Amino acid sequence: MEKQELLMDYVNAIYQNINAGTQSIEDILPKIEDDAFKKVVAEIQSDYMALAKECELFAKSENIKGIKGNNWFEKARMWMSVNMSTMSDKSNRKIAELLLLGSFMGYITCVKDLSDHKGISTELDEILQRLKDYQKGSIEKLLPYLD
Repeated sequence: MEKQELLMDYVNAIYQNINAGTQSIEDILPKIEDDAFKKVVAEIQSDYMALAKECELFAKSENIKGIKGNNWFEKARMWMSVNMSTMSDKSNRKIAELLLLGSFMGYITCVKDLSDHKGISTELDEILQRLKDYQKGSIEKLLPYLD
């Protein structure tokens, strides 16, 4: 595979992981009734959005035109999952559980992506490491809401 294709594949993998987090939070935020919890979740979303911007800037600097978020099917699946899961229970505990599951999945994806894209771009490795750190941090922020 050509270097440009490898970069595009790598940046898209990171961007889609970030997109999954921001999309889920976007779907969940209106369901949160507790203002303090809503603030925590909005801060997590803000971190994801900053990283998404970094991916977009990286793609632009490398003249990568094909950066893509998740497809409509994935977005619809996430929306449906959030709405079905919170239909009868919109408690902080339930919402934290959903967000934690997503954060764990995102963290695992980061570990796999770092391994799958070794040696392609140190700049993308750093963005992915920050994403991994953000996800770990969000897990720590959300765990107390399971009580």
